[in-house]
This record gives sequence, C-alpha cells and structure tokens, in this order.
Amino acid sequence: MSVNSIRNLLELAAHYEPEKIGLVHSTESLSYGQLLYKVDQIAHYLTTLGLKKGSRVGIYSNKSISQVIAILALLSTEYVFVPITRLLKPEQVKHIIDDCNITCILTDRVKIENIKAIDFKGRIISYEASDESDVSFEEIYKCYTPDIECNINGHDNAAITYSFGSTGNPRGIVIDHRAFIDSARIVSNYLDIRSKDVISGILSFNLDYGLNQIFTALYKKATLAIHKFVLPSEFFDHLINDRVTVLPLMPIHITQMFDEDPHRIPQPEHFTHLRTITSSGGNITPLMIKNVTSRFPDAKFYAMHGLSEAFRSAYLDPSQIHIRPNSIGKAIPDVQLYIINEEGEACKPREVGELIHRGACIYKGYWNAPEETAKRFKSIAILDKIRQPEGELIDETVIASGDYVYADEEGYIYFVSRKDEMIKTQGFRVNPHEIESVVFEHLSQIRECVVFSIPNPDIEEEIVMVYGGESELAKNEILFELKKHLPNYMLPVQIVYRRNMPLKSLHEKVIDKEALKKEFLL
Repeated sequence: MSVNSIRNLLELAAHYEPEKIGLVHSTESLSYGQLLYKVDQIAHYLTTLGLKKGSRVGIYSNKSISQVIAILALLSTEYVFVPITRLLKPEQVKHIIDDCNITCILTDRVKIENIKAIDFKGRIISYEASDESDVSFEEIYKCYTPDIECNINGHDNAAITYSFGSTGNPRGIVIDHRAFIDSARIVSNYLDIRSKDVISGILSFNLDYGLNQIFTALYKKATLAIHKFVLPSEFFDHLINDRVTVLPLMPIHITQMFDEDPHRIPQPEHFTHLRTITSSGGNITPLMIKNVTSRFPDAKFYAMHGLSEAFRSAYLDPSQIHIRPNSIGKAIPDVQLYIINEEGEACKPREVGELIHRGACIYKGYWNAPEETAKRFKSIAILDKIRQPEGELIDETVIASGDYVYADEEGYIYFVSRKDEMIKTQGFRVNPHEIESVVFEHLSQIRECVVFSIPNPDIEEEIVMVYGGESELAKNEILFELKKHLPNYMLPVQIVYRRNMPLKSLHEKVIDKEALKKEFLL
C-alpha cells in the first residue's frame, strides 16, 4: 500500500494513538482504534460486491460519524468515492449517477426516498436499518470482520467531486490519493496543526475544503468535531463545548454567525482556546475581517485561495490581514505561482495576468471532459519564456487557472477577476472585484453584491450592480458614495436590489453571476 494514501494515515493514527478520540459528533465519539475497526468492517463488505477496480460509488447523506466512516471505507478500497451534496434535487443526483456511472450508493435513511425517486438500479447501502436498502451498516457491523487487504497506489483515482451551480450540469473533477495527502501535509504545515487540536467539522464533506478537515485530522492525529451550521447560537455552543481550536469557514458562515443579535454572541473570553481560523471559497470583506478578528482576538485568521483544479494555491499570512486585507497572499509550500501576460511573459508588479499553478495539489482533470481538461491542464511549456527548460524532461502539468491577478512590489498577490469576467467599457478594462470591494468597504448596509456587464453597443459593455441587504437603498445614495472612490467609467449603469440571490453552489452559497446576467439579457 502506498504511503501516499488516506488509508495509510488512518492506520498510522490507529497504531500510534488507538485510544485518542478521533471523531466527535454531539454526544457520540470514536477513538482512532474504534474508527479503524468500523472502517475496516465496511470496507470488507464493499470488497465483496465484486465491482471492478475504479468503479464509482456514491455517498449521498447528511453529515454524521457514519458519513466519515463511509468516506474512509471507500478510500480503503480500489473504488472511487463520489460525494453527492445532500441539498441536491433528484434530477441533479441522477445527473451525477449517470455522468460517472455510479453502481452503488451509501446513504442515510432520510435520502433513500430521493434515490428511489430516480429509479436507481444499483445497490443501496444505508447507515441505519431500512427496508428500502440492500443492507445497512448496522447489519454489516454484526456480520463482517475487519479483515481487509489494501492495495492502493498514490496515483490511483480516489474521488470525483461535483459542484452544482443554479443552472446547467456540473463537471466532475478527478482527484487522486496523492493530492489528498499533499493537501493534508501542506495545510498542516502552514497552519501549524497539532495533535492536541480540535478541528471543527462545520464544512460539507462533499468538496475538497471540507474533506481536507478529515484528512488533516488524520495526518496530525487530531480530533475532528462534526457540526452542522443551522443557528448561530448552536454554532457558538459547538465552539465552546467542543473546545474547538481550528475553525475552517467559508465567507457565508462569517456572515451568518454575525447576523445574530450582537448581545447574544458570547464574549471573546469564551473563545480563548480558538487559535486558528481559515476562510476559503469566496471574497472576504473588510466587515468580515473586523468581525472575526474582534470577536476571536486570540485566533490567527488565514485567508486562502484555491482552484477547481488544485486544492490550494495561496494563503495570506495572518500578520498581513489588516495591512493587505484584499490580498490572497503568496504561494503555499511546495507550490510555485507565476503571473503571465497574453504573450507568456512574466508580468511586472501590478500588471494583471493569468495565475499559473505549478507543483503540489494538482488534480487529474475533468471526468469525461477532455476539451474542458485541455483548457486548464497545460504543459509547462507555457512558462518557457519565464524559466529555462530543464534538460530533456518530457513534460510537466501546470494549471492555467483562468484567474486574473496581479502582484505588488513585495510579491503579495491580488485577485482581479475570472478571465472571462473582465469588463471592457468606454475603452477601459474594468475589474468588477474592485467595484465590489468599494461597495463592501463604504456601504455597510449592503450585505451581498455582484458586479458584471451586459452588451451595450454605445460603450461596448455597461456595468450592472446587483446587491442585497435588509432594505433597498436609493440609487443616488449608492452612486454618491461610489463616485468618491471610483472614476466615472467604473460607475454602474444599472443598480438593482434583490432580496434573494441565485446561488452558484448549493452548499457554498456563492452568488451565481452568470444566472443573474442571463436575467438581464432576456
């Protein structure tokens, strides 16, 4: 078995820390020894299904200790794990099943009804006993021993993850075992994760950021405390009662936790054990930074930037969060980041170009989508004008991210926009992110804001701003404030209030600009 496998991490944790609590969820907990035993029982059963190596097996369930056991059991076999977000509708679940030919699904009792609704013909394995499933974990625990032999290679496919937007069907991204190991190792390094840490399992275990919390806990033999964010009060109870020391968040969580009545949020002295907070998956606003750093003054706040095709590219050192709040930082360990212009040359400081990711954490490509894969997964030859080709090496894969960024004179990187989001108006190139940043910094009543363009033959493209908040503001009031900080050509032509925004991703709750743009093009 390869050392570059999650299975190896689990075995090491159980060998060296068999009595250490590895998983906690409410009043339920498992030591690493108990966790390995249960994982092996489920993995043993899965190997009896007779599926060929590389067969795709789905996990479609709510967050629980059983879900973590299911994930680790699949990653202990030669099958490929396909997480299916619990919020998906039956037709979306069917798309994933059909796209990668899932032949078996592990689920909980709540989700079996959705699986039945799409007339799934494969095997259904439920966590709890159910008449609707072929077998349950409860039955497997009674009948199967933990005897299993693992033959996993680091380069073997481990998972295919899908992220749904509000429209269209998603592509699956293929991740091998080595990339999962690299991400756990590197994150543990720059976040200084320790064995005594308690990591919050607040994120969904359906995409790499959430899965990384499981794998990082295994890598450092720390404790993962599972929690589902529903109410801010319950979330704060989770931080206090589970004595969380490492808290991974998405921007939406920061917004939700501080939507609570300020008088009901526990005082900072209740969170002295919290030492590390991370955020990824969206833009961090000045208000978010202020709220997090004032409420959790003893915690270091890491803003991070990842790609669909690679787990993590950059992070901002906490010492810089108030100095460069809009920066995505510098490259993570074992990764080199380049910024190149359209001629393939290195960009000068503050010159905008495309971010190129070289090194660790690169995924394998898009499932059954060679054209999409070719757009992002490139030969290192695209960097030939920057670096000298080394000897007679055949090739190396790098990621052309599609992110437009620039670096300042000290090498700190700033996100500008996606390559296809830059606005051309009145002869100028406009960065929509810059407008959004001004809105968030100077119009505190606005909670959500997206900026994009639609065609206008008189000026090439006109700028549209859609925003959300507790109430609608007068357009003139917004423009009056924006004129203080932006040139006239960057001012939105249309400013529209929306109480509810379409979401790009159902669990990340990122606003879908494309869906909004289509509404304006009708």
